Order: sequence, then structure tokens, then C-alpha cells
Amino acid sequence: MRLRRRITGGSLQARVTLAAVAVVTLALVAIIAIGATLFTVASNQAAEALLADREALAQQYAGNSSNPEMFLRRIENESVRARVRLADGTEVGRPTRGSVAQRDVRLKGSGRSWSDDAEVTLAIDGDLLGEVRSRLLVDMVVTGVVALAVTALLLWFGMRYALSPLDSMTSVARSIAAGRRGTRLDPARTDTELGRTAAAFDDMLDSLEGAEARQRAAQEQVRRFVADAAHELRTPVTGVQAIAETLLQMRPDADPEEREELLLLLVQETRRAGRLVDDMVDMARIDAGLTLQPSSTDLTALADEQCRRVALLHPDLDITCSGDAPLTWADPGRVSQILANLVDNACQATPAGGRVAVAVSATPTTVSATVTDTGVGVPEADRERIFDRMVRLDVSRDRRSGGAGLGLAVARGLARSHGGELSLLDTDGPGATFRLDIPLTDAPGDTPATEATAPDGSGAPADAEDTGRSGD
Repeated sequence: MRLRRRITGGSLQARVTLAAVAVVTLALVAIIAIGATLFTVASNQAAEALLADREALAQQYAGNSSNPEMFLRRIENESVRARVRLADGTEVGRPTRGSVAQRDVRLKGSGRSWSDDAEVTLAIDGDLLGEVRSRLLVDMVVTGVVALAVTALLLWFGMRYALSPLDSMTSVARSIAAGRRGTRLDPARTDTELGRTAAAFDDMLDSLEGAEARQRAAQEQVRRFVADAAHELRTPVTGVQAIAETLLQMRPDADPEEREELLLLLVQETRRAGRLVDDMVDMARIDAGLTLQPSSTDLTALADEQCRRVALLHPDLDITCSGDAPLTWADPGRVSQILANLVDNACQATPAGGRVAVAVSATPTTVSATVTDTGVGVPEADRERIFDRMVRLDVSRDRRSGGAGLGLAVARGLARSHGGELSLLDTDGPGATFRLDIPLTDAPGDTPATEATAPDGSGAPADAEDTGRSGD
């Protein structure tokens, strides 16, 4: 199931700019509101201080002013208005309505008749203070709007510069989609957010291109394998067809020995085709994930059994088996198949009078079987290629052995399915030395079977039937 994460919304640059402008707008509104509040508090405090000062001046001016009008001219200024209420109730001065602060002061006796029992009302002009407040708010709003516009413009171009690495990622992705592989961002710094993103982007591209290359190589290997397999099967099938047609066309009174020889050839070609099919089935099972049937396995006994078998088949060779190893938990049938393949290959590569030695050993973590022969050996350039599928070092060798170049590939796949390895060792003398390493493990509790995957770790488990067959 493919997981999809849908990315919604418009331009990232526009969204970030709008978000930043919104935050700045809220900040400016808060600053203006706080400024207006502070201005109101400060103006009220200043008004109270001014009224207190004018109150003291009113007591002083009341004694040296000849009439209320002179008193008012001396006590008033641009922001302070005053109104005098005489003892007889007469009021002199401007009205104090609309003031933001006012204070009533009773004048003390000063020897002037008009000031006796007179009361002065001092007030701060609300219109003047309101005009100042309005002008301040307008100036703050205009300044805020201009600052907001400049901030939005700077943010727009700043975000374009800040997000330029994302544009680079987009360009690289489009160039790769157009077929230009190998392009990378290569960030100068990977300790920043965009640097880490660019590095992760490059790692993803490396992984994708590596997977693509592996897929192409696997597809090419499968095509080559199918072609080689078809070519290998053609020979025994053609032989079976030719022999069958010859037998069908023989006269009833034909030589019995000739008929028996043809029947023997027919059986050999049939077995050869069967061995090739078995090898291909084993390779398919290993690729898909081979199910092993492990049990307590004695590698020493399996090696001795294979040595006794090939000694009967090749009496002209010196076959020896030595060493000892403890029991391990493995699939004995598959391990025997690996050993049979190694020993058979060694016998086929060794001329008459040669020697094939199987040595069993153990370390604290592995059990090993080493197969050494005195044959023609393996060239240095072919030490790894020999484990590939459909590879034969001598294409002109006798095909009656039934070999199709799959035996060592199957053997290595089986070894790796056990968590072990099959390798070709370097030798100073003639011949070749192959070593099978299998992990030395104790038997698990009640585990009836162990599922192993292909050597490359891919594929799903597949049921396999233990054939105990030896390969080429």
C-alpha cells in the first residue's frame, strides 16, 4: 500500500510572508493600544500636577489681583481654564464643560472684597488634549502602516532568498525526472535546517538511483539467465529427441547392443536435463526465500559420507577426509548438497592420480569444511565470477557431466541461507580450495523450521522440498 501525504495550500513564500505580516500587524496594534493607554495615564497625571500648581498660583494671585478678570487672565493659559464664583453667586470666566480634569479651590481671605468667600474652578481643556491624542494616534497608525508595508516588502524578497535552496531542490528533481541522473545539491553546511533537508534529499536520490541500478542489473541478470537456461536445455532436449527418433526408426531385428547404447544415452540426457531443471528450481527457491528444515547436524559425518561416495565413483583419485567439528543447528540435507557439489567439482577438475582432501574444523562461532584438489585451479580473474549463474570456466569441457554453471551459485545461496558463506581461498600450489562456513549455533527450543531469505535479502518465503541433490 502506497502512503500519500497531500501538501495543500499556495505558495510557501506567500504563506510565510502573510503569516509574518499578520504577526507584525498584531504587534503594531498592541503597541498602538499600549501607547494610547500610557498617553492617557501620563496626561492625567500631568493634568493633576498642573492643576495642583495652578491651585497654588490661584491663592497667590487672589491677593494681588484687583478684580476677577485680572485674576483669570493671570491664572489661565493654553491648556488651563478657570471660572470664578463670587460670594453673591455671580460667575466670571469661561465654562469648564468638556474638561478632562478639574479642581474646585476656595480662595482664602486676602483683603480683596471680590475674593472673600469666592470659589475658583480650574479645568484642563479637553478639546486641546483630545486633539493632541488624536494627532498622536494618527501619527502612530500612519507610522505603523508604513512600517508594515516596508516589512512586508522586505519579507517577500527575504523569503525568496531564504527559500532559494528549495527552488534548487525543485530544479534538481525536475532535471532527474527529465533523465539527467547524477545531479546533486551538495550543501555546503549540513548543520542547518535547509542543509539537513538538502543532505537528506541527496541521500534519497542516491538510494533511488542505487535501487534503479540494482533493478536494472537484476532484470538483465534474469534475461541472461533465461537465455542461458534455454540454451542449456536445448542440448539435452535435442539429444533426447534425436535418440528417441533413432530408436523409433530402428528395425525390430536391430543390434541389441546398439539399442541398449541408445537407451543408455537417452537416460543420460534425461538425467542431465533433470539436473539442470533441479538447479534452476533451487535458484528460484533461494531467490524467493528458501524454507530450511534445520536439525542437529554433524558436519563431520556429512563430509565423510560424501568422501566415501566419490571414492567409489572415482577410484583413480586419492580421496581423504579429516578433522572434527561439534554438532550445529542446520539443514543437513542442504549442507550435504553443498558438500556434494564441492566434492564433485573437485573430482571433475582433478586428473587421474590426483588428490582431493576434505578437512573439517571449527572455531568458537563457526564450523567449516574445506575442499582442496590438485586440479587445474581457478584463474585470479575468475575467483568471484565462478559463483555467478551460468558460468563455466572451460566452455569446451565435456558436457556429459551435466553441468550448466549453476552448481556453485546454488551452493553459495544455500550457504548464505544458513547465515554462512562459501568462498574460494587463495592457494600457493596447484588446484583450488573452497571453504564452507556455517554458524555454530545450539538448537532452539521448539522451533520446527527456519525461514531463510535469498542471499541479497529480497523475496518472500517459499516452501521448498529437500532434494538432497548435488549440483555442478
